[in-house]
Amino acid sequence: MEEERVILVNENDEQIGTMPKMEAHEKALLHRAFSVFIFNKANELMLQQRAAHKYHSPLLWTNTCCSHQRVGESNIEAGKRRLMEEMGFVVDLEESISFIYKAPFDNGLTEHEFDHVLIGHYDDVPNINLDEVASWKWMPIEKVKADIKQQPELYTEWFKIIFDKFYEHINILKK
Repeated sequence: MEEERVILVNENDEQIGTMPKMEAHEKALLHRAFSVFIFNKANELMLQQRAAHKYHSPLLWTNTCCSHQRVGESNIEAGKRRLMEEMGFVVDLEESISFIYKAPFDNGLTEHEFDHVLIGHYDDVPNINLDEVASWKWMPIEKVKADIKQQPELYTEWFKIIFDKFYEHINILKK
């Protein structure tokens, strides 16, 4: 099976090529990604705990799901695809904010992503894919922010960046 490819982009999110995912992470090249945030009627955020065998950030808590767009796939199409693959459901998603971040990991890999944040709503229990997700929970967004401050080592780097820089924006969008 051929390794998944990521879309390399410039700072304006314009595609400049593609590359195997691991190579892009080894070389710390900027590539397109997305992060899905699912809220329920109680305005709680669905968090996932990454599977233990993930190549970086294993067993850390993060947003509902995230991944990389494929060539020719819109942000929304990619978000819905990955939501089904990881969490076992699909809902309508809306694009919200986007930002660039760079986060090196202890294993020598670096996430350098142009990340598109997608927001959706769901009020049921997910059917998680245990190859991708170890666990999940609903948590009020205010408690997420407080917990990240108290226990940052329990959360992924991109998730902490989103909460640090864009909390007010996401807090408004969840409604």
